[in-house]
Amino acid sequence: MRPIIKKSININHQGHLVFLVNELKALKDFKFSEEEIKYIESKTSKKHTLIHLNRLSQQVFIRFTNEEGDDENEKIRKDGNSIFSKLKSEEASQLSLIDIIGNNRKTIALAEGITLSAYSFLRYKTEKKEDEFQLTDINIVSAAVDGCEINELNNLIDAVFITRDLVNQPVDKLNAQQLADFILEQSKTDGLKAEVFNKAKIEALKFGGLLAVNKGSVDPPTFSVMEWKPENTVSTKPYVLVGKGVVFDTGGINLKTPPGSLDSMKCDMGGAASVIGTMVAIAKNKLPLHVIGLVPASDNRPGKNAYVPGDVLTMHNGLTVEVINTDAEGRLLLADALSYANGYEPELVIDLATLTGSAVMAIGDYGTVAMGTADDKTFAALEKSGFATHERIVKFPFWSDYDELIKSDIADLKNLGGREAGAITAGKFLSKFVKYPWIHLDIAGPAFHLKQSSYRGKGASGVGVRLLYQFLKSKIKM
Repeated sequence: MRPIIKKSININHQGHLVFLVNELKALKDFKFSEEEIKYIESKTSKKHTLIHLNRLSQQVFIRFTNEEGDDENEKIRKDGNSIFSKLKSEEASQLSLIDIIGNNRKTIALAEGITLSAYSFLRYKTEKKEDEFQLTDINIVSAAVDGCEINELNNLIDAVFITRDLVNQPVDKLNAQQLADFILEQSKTDGLKAEVFNKAKIEALKFGGLLAVNKGSVDPPTFSVMEWKPENTVSTKPYVLVGKGVVFDTGGINLKTPPGSLDSMKCDMGGAASVIGTMVAIAKNKLPLHVIGLVPASDNRPGKNAYVPGDVLTMHNGLTVEVINTDAEGRLLLADALSYANGYEPELVIDLATLTGSAVMAIGDYGTVAMGTADDKTFAALEKSGFATHERIVKFPFWSDYDELIKSDIADLKNLGGREAGAITAGKFLSKFVKYPWIHLDIAGPAFHLKQSSYRGKGASGVGVRLLYQFLKSKIKM
């Protein structure tokens, strides 16, 4: 259960309150005592922007804001996390958010930060589960935010929570078939058209990469297609989203051996989960765009007749690939999906994948590594959406020099370049399978946090959903 954000006309003065203000005198009509005003003044004189008053039975927060822009909105989201933490410690289940300054974006950012902070993954806890704290309601009192925007925010947060839940699920509860079953069920709920290809269909389509990755598993692979095409669509060609769905990655025969390297590998389907979440958000909010989501899924294990270094695979588009390392598996199943996406003659293809450690080493978990063949205008629009949601992208070079690093002596390509520029050579590999404007997003850094990361939480962050929703929504206005 998550907090429900509501539009409210009246303030419950007895309940817990958050004020969004730009100056102290704005509080004069809200019955603050002289002692409280002095306390607030003492804090603001020390440049504090978030002030907390504990009235024992009532928690009051004042967020001062005089700055504008994306950075300030992100600070407000993070303060939303601080507010939630205090509410949790005081077991305060309801809250009124009062926007005195009439600022739409800041009010939504604060509600977003509080609500995203309320996520928890408790489904496998058995003791005292009923005693866990729940913030149930956030009532927004604001002339600048209307009911439609609040409904949109609720739907978007639902989609992020769905994404987080999927990534946090262990593989014994979410293998490739169970992921496909979830897609079918969720699509039915939200009005999406969905189809799942079984192993026989995947073999008929000659998805050599997906089939190779699956050879070591006892569970069959799946390939799921989600489609949203409303009657009022404004797009003449579809936008195609592709998500890496490796439900668990052992590394295959090239088994991951560093300490801790296997511990969080249930998150290797983070790209697939983000595509599912984005499709859910689009459908719930009924964006008038034609959007298709593709999810190739399998685990990567060293069992049975697992593929090995030296194997040569024939991919969906007919190219041959020499396997250098079985832990470079994500690009193999993505390649088949990208090749399949060409059949839609798309406006744009975007793939998301927890693809390389090189991306993490380059920029940490502070952003997503991006590259591809889309034009500068498209990258700029995605970058703008990244700053607005604080799911920032960093465009890497995509020079032709890097193509040399993935050439094979015995096949068309090899699935691994050298140690240097690993994130880019992975992208270069993928580029050989797509014919339309395309952006590759390597979310290996921000997809899963091993420790608490503000409102993004611990574990799955749901990265990509808010970014892509904002980006695709911007296409409606163009």
